[in-house]
Amino acid sequence: VQLQASGGGSVQTGGALRLSCAASGGIFSEFTLGWFRLMPGKEREFVGAISWNGEVPAVYADSVKGRFTISRDNARNMVYLQMSDLKPEDTAVYYCAADPHGRLYTGSFYQYTKTLLYTTWGQGTLVTVSS
Repeated sequence: VQLQASGGGSVQTGGALRLSCAASGGIFSEFTLGWFRLMPGKEREFVGAISWNGEVPAVYADSVKGRFTISRDNARNMVYLQMSDLKPEDTAVYYCAADPHGRLYTGSFYQYTKTLLYTTWGQGTLVTVSS
């Protein structure tokens, strides 16, 4: 399984961007997918996650709730992160991640807010928000 993130760029405060992540290999419809970000001088931070079948509502970090939306297109093997009302503190390298065996996971979906269950990571795409 491989992931390729794209869509990063520079925007002003209040702007919007949509990040995309293309997956190849595996059975995409069985993947649980997440987005994380890495800010300068900080540890990788959870942004959002979407389950393999959509039966569990997507979860988001409090810092992005109401501004960011994660979605997936199983026909295109794509996962997206729509970001709006961007703030300078959203500046980071954004990574998509996958648990290719999401269908088999029976634990709490909350665990997908952590990096442990994700076995595949994209290369990251830089988002810069200027004030």
